[in-house]
Amino acid sequence: MTQQAWAFLGGKQVPLEDAKVGVRTHALHYGTAVFEGIRGNWNERTGKVVIFRLKEHYERLLRGCNILRIDLPYSVYDLCKITTDLLERNGYREDVYIRPLAFKGEQLVANLNLKTVEDEFTIVIVPFGSYIDNTRPLKCQTSSWRRPMDSSMPTGVKISGLYTTSILAKTEAIAAGFDEAILLNQDGTVSEGSGENLFMVRDGVIITPSETDNCLLGITRDSVIRLAGEELGMDVVQRHIHRSELYLAEEVFLTGTAAHVIAVGELDHRAISTGETGPITKKLQDLYFSSVVGDNDKYSDWCTLVSPSGG
Repeated sequence: MTQQAWAFLGGKQVPLEDAKVGVRTHALHYGTAVFEGIRGNWNERTGKVVIFRLKEHYERLLRGCNILRIDLPYSVYDLCKITTDLLERNGYREDVYIRPLAFKGEQLVANLNLKTVEDEFTIVIVPFGSYIDNTRPLKCQTSSWRRPMDSSMPTGVKISGLYTTSILAKTEAIAAGFDEAILLNQDGTVSEGSGENLFMVRDGVIITPSETDNCLLGITRDSVIRLAGEELGMDVVQRHIHRSELYLAEEVFLTGTAAHVIAVGELDHRAISTGETGPITKKLQDLYFSSVVGDNDKYSDWCTLVSPSGG
C-alpha cells in the first residue's frame, strides 16, 4: 500500500492530491513567486533524513519575498518547523527535494500592482535522486541566452519568472548534445550555469564570479567557499571571469543544491585541462557530500535531522 503524501497549503497540511491552485492564480500568469530548492539526504546509518542548511534557505526565501512584496505570516523558525513536521509526516526513507513556494495566490489576472494582490505559501516534498550524473565531468555549452541584469530582474534570489532564461539555456544545450549550459552576462563575462554557480581553478587559485555578476547567491556556493578556506586552506577570489579564461583553466566545476559539486570536463568542444575531474574539485566533492549527509561533525550545524514517521 502506498503511503499518503502530504503537502502544505493554506496554512495547514493537506493530502498532496488536494494541494491545487486555480487557473486564474496571479503567479501562474505573471511569475510572481519566490521559491527554494532544499535537499533532504537519506542517511542509512542514522536512519534519518538530513536537510542541508534549512535555515539559510528560508532566510533567502524571505529576502525574495521582500523584493516581490510577499508578506508571509511566518518567521524563519516557523518555516523550518513547518518543513520538518511535513517531512516527518511524509515518512520518506530516501533522498528528497523540498520545494517551498511563496506566491501571489489571488485569483486575479489583470493586476500588475504587487501591493494589492494576496499572498499564499505552499511546500511540496518529492523523492529525488541525481539531478545530474556527477560521477563524470559535464560537457557544457556557452549559451546564446544571456543572464538578465539585476537592474532588469533581481538575480540574487530565486524568483520564478527569472528561470525562463535558465530553462531556455538548458533546453538549448541538451538539444545540441551537451549536459549543461553556461550563461554569460550582457557584457560577455561569465555568470553561472542554468541552475548552478560556477568556479574555476587557475594557477592554483579558486575563482568564482562576484555577487555583482548577476549570479544567484547560492547556498552551496557559500558552503564550498567555506570548505575551501577551512579544509583546503584556499581562499576563493570573487571577480569578473572572461569566457576565454574557462578554456584555459586547470579546473572548472559547478555547485548547486540539486547538482551538488560537479566537474566540467569540456566547454564548447574544448577540454578543460585533461577533461577529467581535477584534484581540487574531487576534494571539495568529498567534503561537501560528507557534510550534506550529516557525516562530518564539524559542519553538523548545517544539518537538520528528521526521523520519518512510521505511518
